[in-house]
Amino acid sequence: MGPLSGLRVLDMTTVLMGPYATLQLGDMGADIIKVEPLEGDIVRQIGPGRHPGMGPMFLNVNRNKRSIALDLKQPAGRDVLLRLAADADVFIYNVRPQAMTRLGLAYEDVAASNPAIIYAGVFGYGQDGPYAGRPAYDDLIQGACAVPTLLAQAGDGSPRYVPLTIADRIVGLFAVNAILAALRHRDVTGRGQRIDVPMFETMAHFVLVDHLGGLTFDPPLDHGGYARLLAPERRPYRTKDGYLCALIYNDKQWRSFFAAIGRPDLKDDRFRDHASRTRHIREIYAEVAGIFATRTTAEWMGILEKADIPYTPLRNIDDLVADPHLHAIGFLSEVEHPSEGAIKSMRVPTTWSDSKTDNPSPAPTLGQHSREILRELGLTELSIADLFAKGVVRGPQSAVAAPASEDLV
Repeated sequence: MGPLSGLRVLDMTTVLMGPYATLQLGDMGADIIKVEPLEGDIVRQIGPGRHPGMGPMFLNVNRNKRSIALDLKQPAGRDVLLRLAADADVFIYNVRPQAMTRLGLAYEDVAASNPAIIYAGVFGYGQDGPYAGRPAYDDLIQGACAVPTLLAQAGDGSPRYVPLTIADRIVGLFAVNAILAALRHRDVTGRGQRIDVPMFETMAHFVLVDHLGGLTFDPPLDHGGYARLLAPERRPYRTKDGYLCALIYNDKQWRSFFAAIGRPDLKDDRFRDHASRTRHIREIYAEVAGIFATRTTAEWMGILEKADIPYTPLRNIDDLVADPHLHAIGFLSEVEHPSEGAIKSMRVPTTWSDSKTDNPSPAPTLGQHSREILRELGLTELSIADLFAKGVVRGPQSAVAAPASEDLV
């Protein structure tokens, strides 16, 4: 099912960045084999749950995946992984490349088993710079790319992180884009390749598209930054009885706004065009904020609707889950998880006229598919039992006694 049906992805990622990338691929129909350490992906432990190792974040980001738990530090575990790679289209990992080399799983090792494989690494920093060996997490990359500084400029002066694992998600989506492009290249040339998707460079690109500003030019025309985004007054407008999000953006919308509130006197040179509004954005936002404070939220919604000016109520998480639009399109549905019972599942946000992308399989328990995947490799039941007995694999066990080593395949 789905446009990527028939594609096999060997997913050696944990936490959120890599799993978010493979979530996208799995939602589009790829067969995702999630290779977990014997103790499981650490994100299994985040948030409340009905059973250990099955927290909500894991459930949400690891559907449409099969889990095999392997000890890759044991030669037999590495051998299983290389056998899986021999029949995979994509191999994706998110530890530092140096660790992959120590495990004997560098690109050259994996490509020896499958020259056509797309070997994608999502990690902290590009390998041709001085930060190459540094560890990285979402918070650190936000800090390295000036995100907390930008929030301080736009707020009360105190730097803080965006309350989302935003770098993980953005870099994960960049990884999907790169993987699909590499698969297209392989379709044309027949050649696999290694792809590096470093967090730092990816997020630097993401941030600087908005905020490089006058630093784009040589000599610089300013100190960088997009004034509208950095205006402290750019925030939900306080009304008489709450808040409302509204964006009066283009010339037509500003004319409609002045007419709707009966204030043609506001139409001065500051509002002449987009460039002029940008130069005066802080005082404009402050002035509009004062106007919004004079009416209730419901009154403003009626005014803005009639004037065709974009707006939306300010939501909290409970409001978002109960949103009538999401309810109408079936975005959240209740599904029965085999081990966790009734849970909410989010619909794939994209829609396809031909390729179906619905009916996701639930996130797996640790090693849930270990035996199934090992059987697909052609291992005998005795060989599989031996791997369990030696602690190479974890998951549903075989009742067959472990064989002598010469019986292994």
